Formats: sequence, C-alpha cells, structure tokens
Amino acid sequence: MTTRIDTRFEALKKEGRPALVTFLTGGDPDYDTSLAIIKGLPAAGSDVIEIGMPFSDPMADGPSIQAAGLRSLANGHTMEKTLSMVKSFREDDNETPIVLMGYYNPIYSYGAEKFLDDAKEVGVDGFIIVDLPAEMDDELCIPSIERGLNFIRLATPTTDEKRLPRVLTNTSGFLYYVSINGITGMAAPDPQDVARSVAHIKASTDIPICVGFGVRSAEQAEAIGRAADGVVVGTALVNAVADSLDDEGLATGSTVSAVTSLVAELAVGVRAAGR
Repeated sequence: MTTRIDTRFEALKKEGRPALVTFLTGGDPDYDTSLAIIKGLPAAGSDVIEIGMPFSDPMADGPSIQAAGLRSLANGHTMEKTLSMVKSFREDDNETPIVLMGYYNPIYSYGAEKFLDDAKEVGVDGFIIVDLPAEMDDELCIPSIERGLNFIRLATPTTDEKRLPRVLTNTSGFLYYVSINGITGMAAPDPQDVARSVAHIKASTDIPICVGFGVRSAEQAEAIGRAADGVVVGTALVNAVADSLDDEGLATGSTVSAVTSLVAELAVGVRAAGR
C-alpha cells in the first residue's frame, strides 16, 4: 500500500527537509471560506493538510479549536460537508495528502463503514482519531488499512517503553508526536526535549514522525523541524481565522490571506530546518 502520504514523505526525504503539516477545522468560519483556505494551502507551502471534523465535545482540543468547531457547527457544517470539501479540493489537486482528524462519535453516528467508503471515494488519505486507542483497532484502524488508507496514531511524552510498541502497531503514514502534555495550543514545545523524544521513537520505527501542539512561529517550526520529519501547526492557523473575522464572527476579505500568509511564513522556517 502506497498512499499520497507515503509518496509525499518519500519526496521530502529526498529533498532533505521536513514536512509542514497544517490543521484547520472544516467549515470554519463557513463552508466557502474554509474551502478557499484549504485550496490555498499547498501554494502557500503546506505539504500535508489535516481537516478537523467538528465535534461538540472535543476533549483534547484547546479553547481556540473548540471555538472553531462551535463556529462551524453553528453554521450547519456536517460530516457530509467535510467530505464534500475534500471532493472539491481534489478537483484541482490530486497530490497533496489530506488527513481527517477528530473524534469517533461523529464517525460512529455517520456509520463507520460508510464513512470509510465515502472518504476513500472523495480522496481522503488517512485519519487521526484521537479517542480511539490501539485496543480498538477493529473499529476503524484495520478497516482503514484494508481500504488502502493510513491510520495515524498519537504518541505523547507519557508514552513509555511498554506502550510504544502497541502505539506503533498498525500505525501508517506518519506518527503524530504530541510534544506537550495537555490540550492543544496551551504551551510551546522545548526543541531539545522534542529531539530526544523523536530520537527515542525512531529507534523503534522507520515511520515518519511529525511533531505538533504549540508551534506558532517560523522560528519554532525550524527548531522542531531539525529533529522531526514534519511539523504540525493547528492552533496558530485557527487563531488567524478567528482574528480576521468581523464583530459578528463572519469572514472578511482578509480571512483567507491571513491564514495563507502565516502558512507561507511557517514554510520558510520548515524549509530552513532542512538546510
């Protein structure tokens, strides 16, 4: 099985640089603006796109991403619309990997088998489902792999020697290393701690390791990128959306560019890490 994610990381390995992985909540602040932002990400420098599936009880997300999910849901966003966004994106871009990230409840409500089939059909490449532990692989992980889709697992600073092999089992595409304990967007990672943790994990796997949680600037992206195969940025981009909205919470003429300009800055930092 070779997916767009595998192909992208292999290409970046040859370039000698890490990936810039960007996260945005699908449908935030509205469908059309969200789609325009996502379509603009590759040209701005994003190598892999994560689209958050809005959920009303996002336990691992900080206030910014929670607020983005609520804005999206309030505007009527649904799982069907998230999949529709991917389908529209694929009309112009058949190379950039797309990962859907979120929680199992909306997938369960949609119907897991139907969700996987529909996601495969529109051009999704993989999933990060934060509340499905490895012990529940039969629910979504194994069926994803059977369809040629990546299932990306999370590792954290508390993932010990006993737990790591189980986390790595059936993980594909890349491993998402959460650089800090706690929810998203609440602290900045220490590059030296990250480097040690990445080196430790790499001793057990050849899978690319992407590091996220707390990266906000090009300087941080460069520092993290020196050790990791990819740098994940989410909260900073979600904040860029929020800061561009008008007093009624609606998109403005600067919403799309606020995000793509920040992505371009982050891309410079990530590319500097590979020199």
